[in-house]
Amino acid sequence: MLDGLRARSPAALARAISLVENGAPGFESLLASLHGSLGRGRRIGITGPPGAGKSTLIERLTAAYRAGGLTVGVIAVDPSSPFTGGALLGDRIRMEQASLDPGVFIRSMASRGSQGGMATATGEVADVMDAYGFDRILIETVGVGQSELDVAAAADTTAVVLVPESGDDIQVMKAGLMEIADVFVVNKADRPGADRLRQDLGVAMGLRSGQVYRHVPAHHGPTHGRTLGEAERSLGASEGAERAVRQSERAAAATPTPWEPPVLATVATGNTGIAELVDALNRHFAHLDATGTLATRRRRRLDLRTREVVDRALRRWAWSDAESRRHLEAALSEVAAGRVSPYDAAAGIVARLQRSEGV
Repeated sequence: MLDGLRARSPAALARAISLVENGAPGFESLLASLHGSLGRGRRIGITGPPGAGKSTLIERLTAAYRAGGLTVGVIAVDPSSPFTGGALLGDRIRMEQASLDPGVFIRSMASRGSQGGMATATGEVADVMDAYGFDRILIETVGVGQSELDVAAAADTTAVVLVPESGDDIQVMKAGLMEIADVFVVNKADRPGADRLRQDLGVAMGLRSGQVYRHVPAHHGPTHGRTLGEAERSLGASEGAERAVRQSERAAAATPTPWEPPVLATVATGNTGIAELVDALNRHFAHLDATGTLATRRRRRLDLRTREVVDRALRRWAWSDAESRRHLEAALSEVAAGRVSPYDAAAGIVARLQRSEGV
């Protein structure tokens, strides 16, 4: 399989993704072998409520990247079927034209009950696509609303897609989406209310930064009726204030300018605003690289991944022990009867595992 991935075989890529997604034996060894090849592809998260047009937007983004000679991997996370556990919607149907391009690989994944808008293995599947050599990796979340924030940890850049006439003017005030968005996209901008939504986004960002009135001139009050001494003291104070402002400006010039998420208008079905979106995504990546934030974000991603792998290994170790399972079964009736709490039962299992390992 590794040889197939190095040879850029789509069949080997599909098998590797299935191995990782299903947690089949050997998947962690595969990921470990691929780790040294990571970091070349840019990961872009696309999130937002259902019906925002994320899939169509991704198809247009994919076409724009392909026109520039870049290869694209797409991970489309869909709701899980309650019967089969598979991806219920199958976003590849919506991206049919892009899926026929040999420079594009689209994989639908089931969320499998995850509440963060992504499947647990989504980040690891993105690793496989990165190692395979895709220039851009687009990750579309399931579209579950305010809880789909996991994508920010898996992506270098996160675009939040909103649409008018769907209550999004209230959603933009909520902290989660405001904090994870690097770029805001008001899709279906030909609909009534799009301008209002863009304005609300601007106000919400101003409120969060404490600069909502930064373009409003300050009122300094009346200056008439002062004595000469008062005027001189005021002049001295003004000069001191000017010096302080100049010092502040010099300090600000030496400090990297923080990124202010742009608010873009698109009509994905008409391919309107896509070039501007590509430009904004490129500018954000350049900002991350120039300020050192890219390395910080990727280091944080590795930190989270390592913790997830440890948690997964501990869960696997705990429940692979037959005695732990028997202890749980024996304690459940006591828990149900209210004589033992779930916390006491769990503490007993952990204590038994520690004794067995001599901890």
